[in-house]
Amino acid sequence: MRGGLFVNRPNKTKKLMTNLEKTYSIQADLAAVYKALTEVPMIEQWTGSPATMEATEGGTFTMWDGDIHGINRELSASRIEQDWKMASWPSFSKCVFELKAIPEGTQVVLHHTEVPEGSKESVSTGWDEYYFGPLKALLEKSYA
Repeated sequence: MRGGLFVNRPNKTKKLMTNLEKTYSIQADLAAVYKALTEVPMIEQWTGSPATMEATEGGTFTMWDGDIHGINRELSASRIEQDWKMASWPSFSKCVFELKAIPEGTQVVLHHTEVPEGSKESVSTGWDEYYFGPLKALLEKSYA
């Protein structure tokens, strides 16, 4: 890790923040989805990029060569809570993944709060195209 990467410095100017919520249905069991979200070999498969993950509360993670990084605040089979930051953002946002077994597999409800206002659309698209799209494709291929 690079020095100071996880330091959340006070923001001197007030930034407008926004929230988003998205729901994904993945045709794979809950344990497989949790593993894909928390284990480095799985993360690297669906991101196609080096990743780190200390899958403990207070542990850090990086994805896409550090373009995304953060801190795990809560990890359980049904809930993952993270401080989550893009390299270009001035401060951390919050992500909560709620995992629930459903007859078709697993439902993931994502609550992403404190997203910089000008980033909402690109972040929303990013969750679909770069995060849950490839994760879902990998897991559903494995379960086909």
